[in-house]
Amino acid sequence: MTTRYSLIPSALALALAAGGAHAFEPAGEEITYQVDGEAFEGYLSRAEGESRGSVLIIHDWDGLDDYERRRADMLADLGYDAFAADLYGQGNRPAETEAKKAETARLYEDRERMRALTLAGLAEARAQGAASNAVIMGYCFGGAVVLEMARSGEADDVHGFASFHGGLTTPEGQSWSEDAGPLLIAHGGADASISLDDVATLGKELEDAGTTYQIEVYSGAPHAFTVFGSDAYQQRADEHSWSAFLDLLDEVL
Repeated sequence: MTTRYSLIPSALALALAAGGAHAFEPAGEEITYQVDGEAFEGYLSRAEGESRGSVLIIHDWDGLDDYERRRADMLADLGYDAFAADLYGQGNRPAETEAKKAETARLYEDRERMRALTLAGLAEARAQGAASNAVIMGYCFGGAVVLEMARSGEADDVHGFASFHGGLTTPEGQSWSEDAGPLLIAHGGADASISLDDVATLGKELEDAGTTYQIEVYSGAPHAFTVFGSDAYQQRADEHSWSAFLDLLDEVL
């Protein structure tokens, strides 16, 4: 029997063949939008023809860059409208580690703002004509944002959530519910930043709450295992997690 993950989806194969970020040429468009008087700049890649649904992409700790643009284009090639939201602000793309920590801390410490900016990105995508029915996915810091949105239940017409090597800790005062999923958690077994104990704790929380979830742990995969061209990239884990994500999209959209 041939399993789906044994065949690299065409968009992923093209991304791998393209090499590093320098070879990437965005096919979508930059979208500037306002949230309470602040300027933000997202990226929209539209499906050709009738859309199968929308995917809202939440960036990792260095802000929206060509990594998220590339993923958005991959999804558009597969028939989805994909919008990479900006949670930092137009032109705010930190390069130094301390600056990245500062930007993520600002949102971790203000969960209301984190959720509001994510909802604003979703609203902007729809205002630009993206399909209303959606899935939210994110990488690293963005994965933690995805779980925040799933717990909150604030996003209308969102049918699934996916976190790739994201933060998994449930903040004090928050909890999971039966209606929070379905969730896909893609985690590297060799992740030195987010432990397997964190995975087990989240799994128990979700199980106790009756949340629909799927947790996949990929052997030998470090933190940020999906980031093309990085030292952390592991092709096997990237392929398997991408296939699992496409399965989620097929299921809920």
